[in-house]
Amino acid sequence: MRRREFIGLLSGAVVFPLGAHAQQSASPAIGFLSSRSPAESSHLVAAVQKGLREGADGKSENIAVEYRWAEGRFERLPELAADLVRLNVSVILTAGNTVSALAAKAATKAIPIVFVIGDDPVKAGLVTSLNRPTDNITGVTVLGTALEGKRLELLHQLVPASTLGFLINPNSPYRERVTTETQEAARLLKQRLIIVSAAAEEEFEGAFSRLEEHGAGALVVAADPLFTIGREQVVALAARHRLPAMYQFREFADAGGLMSYGTSLSDAYRQAAVYAARILSGAKPSELPVQQPTTFELVINLKTAKALGLTVPPSLLARADEVIE
Repeated sequence: MRRREFIGLLSGAVVFPLGAHAQQSASPAIGFLSSRSPAESSHLVAAVQKGLREGADGKSENIAVEYRWAEGRFERLPELAADLVRLNVSVILTAGNTVSALAAKAATKAIPIVFVIGDDPVKAGLVTSLNRPTDNITGVTVLGTALEGKRLELLHQLVPASTLGFLINPNSPYRERVTTETQEAARLLKQRLIIVSAAAEEEFEGAFSRLEEHGAGALVVAADPLFTIGREQVVALAARHRLPAMYQFREFADAGGLMSYGTSLSDAYRQAAVYAARILSGAKPSELPVQQPTTFELVINLKTAKALGLTVPPSLLARADEVIE
């Protein structure tokens, strides 16, 4: 199947077998709600399908998945969530950011919801407890927004620049908290922090120009779906401005970014899909504790480091979980 045809399928319903003797029915259905774009999420959809197969425990049935993509336009999420509720799907799996999960929660108190988010779900108001979620919602957190200080520290080991840039989406629901935490981390490292924002992909270039004007010697890109969707452009701009940059997910390093530090996004989607399949089989969200990452991976792209004229210290290479050469 051509990539364009595959992406087209993800705009609506996809039915796939979960056993060797799958039935022809396409029920029950899962509604998949994401703030991201299908064009850059095919590997995550594959992870969802893998998780559904695992969670189905070898049962021979088909699961129809209704996909709804906001493509970075967060304001569309309530409408898309309401659409899935009107379809009376059996479970809603939300991904991309906290706003997706909050939109689904606001849309229904009856349909079970499984989320994948980068924030603390208790602070976000999604659940009251990680171990014993109540009502109709549970899920997986990758804690992406809690790691900005650690990313800054790791980048500082490679590029001890006195002035550091921080790129953030001004529309992020956790912008203030993440900015405060990053400022504190920069203060402890005695670094001057230049904060620039971009609310859409067409604003990326201007943000990088401002970083150059203010003399930023390195950059931390905030964990946000907007930057993940536009990662090819973000990585290209960092290369053009010769700005060493640290990112959240390995997808950035795979695209040519210098470094990434975080959990596996594909594995988080797989885990959430396992939960969704278990709920289809009769489990209740309140019986499924919110899953948190136990490991984080540091990925370093040596090819990019060489292009920037950087020598990665042996101590940092020893800490890396993967080195791209």
